[in-house]
Amino acid sequence: MAKDVRLQKMLADCGVASRRKAEEMIAAGQVKVNGAVAKIGDKVDVKKDKVSVNGKTIVTKVRNVYLMLHKPRGYITTMSDEMDRRCVAELVSEIPERIYPVGRLDRDSEGMLLMTNDGGFANAMTHPSMHVPKTYRVTVRPAITDEQLTQIAMGIVIDGQKTAPATVRVISQEPGRVVLEIVLYEGRNRQIRNMCEALGLEVARLKRIAVGPIKLGMLQPGDYRRLTGEEVKKLLAAAKANRKGQPIREEDE
Repeated sequence: MAKDVRLQKMLADCGVASRRKAEEMIAAGQVKVNGAVAKIGDKVDVKKDKVSVNGKTIVTKVRNVYLMLHKPRGYITTMSDEMDRRCVAELVSEIPERIYPVGRLDRDSEGMLLMTNDGGFANAMTHPSMHVPKTYRVTVRPAITDEQLTQIAMGIVIDGQKTAPATVRVISQEPGRVVLEIVLYEGRNRQIRNMCEALGLEVARLKRIAVGPIKLGMLQPGDYRRLTGEEVKKLLAAAKANRKGQPIREEDE
């Protein structure tokens, strides 16, 4: 019989316990696979093997979950943090399935963050060959010139590598403050902040307002909603349509 998933991972994916706690349960003899007491290191075929914990059969089929979270500033994009900082896990604690962020938004940034338990969907959204465009509303200080706008659009050399062309337009401007809309077609680490810094611009606020064709809309900071089936299809279609051959690092804007 094929054994393809570590037992502790399967238990975690089914929401029984964390991987560490699941290992403790296995070590304590609380877990059985096909009636036999399991051991640390065992693997299971989730489609065929029968797993039980303290005599209770575990349903191995996990429902796929797709969420849009409006990440507020001040939260880090992780499900746990050793430094006890606020993390996005706190905002989705009511979701019974074990979900995780798709890509990243840095601590000082806000806006749309996708979360899921579907590895295939997450890979399609973040894989270098299928990068999905992301739209940001960026407030910069003190002002911006046409030349700087052109540089952002054409690409800027950062750490010896030129950024990919981006789409940029001015939304509004007033003395000492300009609001831009920037669409990125690659996902380098803190790309917008690094681009602006290279041009001598200060980023006062950075908000992701769309991923592919899906917009954040009126979703309030700290709130989340489930994506519709149609939205998931549109995101996967966008990933396929934007398939590229050049490696791009995972986005962490």
